[in-house]
Formats: sequence, C-alpha cells, structure tokens
Amino acid sequence: QVQVVESGGGLVQPGGSLRLSCAASRSIFSLSIMGWYRQASGKQRELVASVGIGGDTNYADSVKGRFTISRDNAKNTVYLQMNSLTPDDTAVYYCNARHLVFPPQDYWGQGTQVTVSS
Repeated sequence: QVQVVESGGGLVQPGGSLRLSCAASRSIFSLSIMGWYRQASGKQRELVASVGIGGDTNYADSVKGRFTISRDNAKNTVYLQMNSLTPDDTAVYYCNARHLVFPPQDYWGQGTQVTVSS
C-alpha cells in the first residue's frame, strides 16, 4: 500500500519560516515527480512547487524566492522550506507523488495546516 505522509505544519508569525516534510513509499519515490500543493479556504487547490526525478524544480510565481523544494532520495522524502511567510500563505498544504508509470498514478497525503498570523 502506497503511503504519502506530510508533517511540519503549524502556526507561524508573518515573516517567519516553516519546513514541511513529506515521506512517500519507497516503491514509488524514485520514479515520482514530487509536488507540494495548497488549498486556502474557499479557493481551488494550486501547485506551489515541484521537483522532478532529476532534481529540476518548478515554483508558483507567488512563492519564488521565498520557498525552496528539495528531495532526499535516500530518505524517500521531499521538503518544502518556506521563508518570509505572509498571511496569504495560510492554507492546507498537500504533498503529491506522481508516479511515472503508464498511466501515471497520483498519490496524495492527508494535508497539513499552515497558518500565518500574528
């Protein structure tokens, strides 16, 4: 059974930092594009950042220069370092593993709440 498990959310003041972690099953991790998505209250889920098998990264314009995504293949874990947080970053953050088989399979974590507030 494939598992995707996030951790690291919480409450942080504006300007602060948080690091999210996501551990995925070993059976899929090395052949998966790993991504972080977020969904704010009343809004659609959006892509925040992704990292490919070769380490290539992609970021939403709203987080460029503030967030950094990275993956540790030895630990089957992807990280999202979030700096200079603002209230607009408040959302439930979801980890996604897109397993590059045919057809591609998407696996989602349960989500972790990030709240930026003073």
